[in-house]
Amino acid sequence: MSSKKHGSTLISLFMILALVFALAGCSGDKKETTTEKPTEQSTEQKAEQSTEQTTEQTTAQTPETTAEQITEQATEQSAEKATVRIGAMSGPTAMGLVKLMDDNEKGLSENSYEFAELSTDPSAFVAPLSKGELDIAAVPANLSSVLYNNTDGGVCVLAINNLCVLNIVERGDSVNNLEDLKGKKLYATGQGAVPEYTLRHLLKQKGIDPDADLELQWCADTTEALSYINNDSEAIAMLPQPFVTAALAQVEDLRLAIDLNDAWNDLDNGCKQVTGVIVVRKAFAEENPEAVETFLKEYEASMNYTADDADGAAALIEHYGIVAKAPIAKKALPGCHLCFEKGSDMKNSLEGFLKILYDENAKSVGGNLPNEDFYYGIK
Repeated sequence: MSSKKHGSTLISLFMILALVFALAGCSGDKKETTTEKPTEQSTEQKAEQSTEQTTEQTTAQTPETTAEQITEQATEQSAEKATVRIGAMSGPTAMGLVKLMDDNEKGLSENSYEFAELSTDPSAFVAPLSKGELDIAAVPANLSSVLYNNTDGGVCVLAINNLCVLNIVERGDSVNNLEDLKGKKLYATGQGAVPEYTLRHLLKQKGIDPDADLELQWCADTTEALSYINNDSEAIAMLPQPFVTAALAQVEDLRLAIDLNDAWNDLDNGCKQVTGVIVVRKAFAEENPEAVETFLKEYEASMNYTADDADGAAALIEHYGIVAKAPIAKKALPGCHLCFEKGSDMKNSLEGFLKILYDENAKSVGGNLPNEDFYYGIK
């Protein structure tokens, strides 16, 4: 009995030990599994969270950076784009500006331009230029010299923009050259200004005394002149473009007898009859040389457009109120003799003409002829 009990006890002990080890093994496996799974999940979660955070940060930062860059670029471009304030007379002196005006409105110009309201009174630009309220202006040729004298050389001329716009018209066919004006009555506008001095010079060069060889009846404006033409079946008149074109459309038997630009060129006196020019404040030109050069480049391109595309130019001329109707503007353009001359060509054309005006009436050019520094680009 004792031996069986001992054997039985040993067997029980071995069974208990085996069970303990088995349980310990299972317990160890569970601990490993429990420990490993959270570690794997944590790593994946961190990777996903990191990726999401990076994407969110990139997405959030990218537009912010782009907006800053755009703002900086716009600021730089705005700083680089000079603003030029321009005034112009309504009429032929402003016609060559229309494409530049249009480009500026559309944001296509290199400079930024501010155009003052067009004026029919040339004196309207004297004070603004003198006070620095305008930088550039399209004005009559003689006024450029007056401005130079009145500002102690504070204005210089950049370019010529149009030549003689004066025509002799008549109801009939008795006048074909200047000599035919002898003994006739001539209605005219522009007394005490460039038109009168131009006519007097031309007549004297042809041996005609303007005070004795014909009757000159000066009219206050073109409207008065047209009333005389309508009431006089043999009327002869000196009128400017584009009014001439408008008058030809209104008076059935009125014809263009003489283009005084052609008559002037026939004199072959070494200068041109310059009607309009572009002037700049000297202080502005000295402070903004690149803006001035850019303006000259863009202005020349605008002048070329006016010459090359009569329909497009006429539409813009009407749009900006320079001439009431595009068809009239288109017909008048050739007679307005638009041109672009700068540098030595400008000086050669203008200097002699100002001298002729000075000889006719010194006050017409401001009392004195301009010095060399009046002509921009001439050294």
